[in-house]
Amino acid sequence: MKTREEALEYGLSFPGTYPDAPFHDTNWQLVRYKGNKKAFLWTYERNGHINLNVKADPDKAFFWRDIYESVIPGYHQNKEHWNTIILDGSIPDDAVKEMIAESYDLISYSPSKRIYEAVKTIPRGNVATYAQVAEAAGDRKMARAVGNALHKNPDPSTIPCHRVVNAKGELAGEYAFGGAWKQAELLIAEGVEVVDGKVDLDRFQWKKHRSVKSK
Repeated sequence: MKTREEALEYGLSFPGTYPDAPFHDTNWQLVRYKGNKKAFLWTYERNGHINLNVKADPDKAFFWRDIYESVIPGYHQNKEHWNTIILDGSIPDDAVKEMIAESYDLISYSPSKRIYEAVKTIPRGNVATYAQVAEAAGDRKMARAVGNALHKNPDPSTIPCHRVVNAKGELAGEYAFGGAWKQAELLIAEGVEVVDGKVDLDRFQWKKHRSVKSK
């Protein structure tokens, strides 16, 4: 990811967001969350590169800075809670997207983190429904939010979204890791039988779950 347009498009893909240019200066373009009008993504050009300012938990802020030289303390913002991402091509797209998603979660109080933690507890060889994951994350009514979060899964290698199916046991038509065929492949490798794009919930549904408390 190197362009402002790519960053803004990704930022605006999250629910309840809108663009803003509050300084009457086209160099500064923001994405805000409608719920509280707070900005979670600032974009601007500086020193020949597009820069992004994103919010981060203090510990995670230093984590990103340690990994990538092009992630630095937030320019013109609180250095403890904000990072600046310099889009010079040295940071993988997935990492840039994860940092933007983390910023959105912090600003919007999104349940995504609790959803991801709930999905991590689904045992290998089992599946869970969207409603079941929502309940484990603290609110059974947010099953739709589970779907949205899993489609933006920042790390499928540690968040096993392939273990989530609908209420009938059917696999997803589109998935972050490559489609229903890939979901079936991953489930079969874990010992879950898939027949005609469907899992027998009586045999493979996750029987126990715990509520994941908000941190």
